[in-house]
Amino acid sequence: MNSETRQQIRENAQYLRSVRPIDPEEIFEYVEGQPHPAVVRQVLREEAVDLAVVEREDGTFVPAPEGPLAVTARGVERFPPEHERRVEQLLADAYGDGWAEGDSGDRLRERVRDIKERYLRQDHVEYDDLSAHGYAIYHLPDYYAVATYALADLAADGLLPSQLRVLDVGAGVGGPALALADLAAEGDALLDYHAVEPSAAADVLEALLEPADGSRDVTVHRETAEAFDLDAEVDAGGPFDLVLFSNVLNELDEPAAVLKRYLDVLAEDGTVLALEPADRNTATGLRETERAVADDGPATVYAPTVRLWPHQSPASESWSFEKKPDIEVPAMQKRLDDPAGGTREFVNVDVQYAYSVLRTDDRRAIDMTPDRSTHAPMADAESYVTDRVNLLAIKLSHDLSGEDANPLYLLGDGSQRTDHFAVVTDPSLLNDDLGTAGYGDLLSIRNALVLWNDDEKAYNVVVDGETTVDRAR
Repeated sequence: MNSETRQQIRENAQYLRSVRPIDPEEIFEYVEGQPHPAVVRQVLREEAVDLAVVEREDGTFVPAPEGPLAVTARGVERFPPEHERRVEQLLADAYGDGWAEGDSGDRLRERVRDIKERYLRQDHVEYDDLSAHGYAIYHLPDYYAVATYALADLAADGLLPSQLRVLDVGAGVGGPALALADLAAEGDALLDYHAVEPSAAADVLEALLEPADGSRDVTVHRETAEAFDLDAEVDAGGPFDLVLFSNVLNELDEPAAVLKRYLDVLAEDGTVLALEPADRNTATGLRETERAVADDGPATVYAPTVRLWPHQSPASESWSFEKKPDIEVPAMQKRLDDPAGGTREFVNVDVQYAYSVLRTDDRRAIDMTPDRSTHAPMADAESYVTDRVNLLAIKLSHDLSGEDANPLYLLGDGSQRTDHFAVVTDPSLLNDDLGTAGYGDLLSIRNALVLWNDDEKAYNVVVDGETTVDRAR
């Protein structure tokens, strides 16, 4: 197809989009040479982002919605079967229908073991085809679930527009990409998706996102995060509404420097979402990187570790992560696990993750400033230890206690120099909001006894029969 034909299709679409649904069966008649309607449809799909149109189920194209992306909040019970079928087809194409058995199964299992061991040692993983395939089997389902939860929360807060331009840095095999595509489809949104991924994982990503429809445009940049030309990309398409770092910051030599650089390509009301596994090294590493870009600028922490007190920043370890219900065991993981004895060595269904939401417009999920006449900042804990005080605190963990132990929760207010843990010694209706509140919720804690725990080198906020706990918003 020549450029003149493409331009005529565009011009007809631009005229019709404000008049009635754009029908390829109609447009082809007005284009010189009358290209087949299927050709017209393909051009409209390729030009959907520039034309700001989305394809409907009946094959026509209509103006993309405006305003925030609207999605329904829900849990993730399983990795969607249509995505799993694509992964299994990819594996069958590479190794045959019996990919989980024989030599190919052994090679995949050994590579998954190697990836897990390297991760525990904090060693770098080189992603050739075999590693990418093993990673897709073992990690794609839980990364999809994590991204779905985190992105749906952003949408619920109105932070994702319906015409969404995304930069996915270190996109891997595509867990977040599939979550984005599904959420965008649910909201009838227009998705302009760009992935930065230099490894063989990009082959899996591209295969899983095909075929592109008339509601999204996918571009994969096979470069490293450090080398990617951000200025050229912004000049070509504009700033990004969302910059996503999923399980990648921990793999960079200078994560704070890279993150600062990518903050510059955000739209004025754009968001950075950083996700990391829940283990101590990566979760606390995320908080260190967050502090490097937020506490001295240029970013503001939107969630979950909001700085409630002005001109204060935390210095505690803050091993903090969200936890959601496990997903069902994906069939592809069971296929890989069964020949090895069904020990669940190759099953990964936990949905636990650390996250940071950053913005550059000073907006925060909790827009509240405590009053010193009413609440004590955690930064001053040393001065009121053994006293009873009132605190405004963000709940930053689920119950951390073991069996037969008092419920235990990590708290923060953005000023803490040392970790604070709420310990419930006398559960009652007056303080049950502590247990039922969600991760990241703001709590008003009144008349709590603050003690120093020398064994843990942390402060205990004792919630007893004299203490009340209420959600503060």
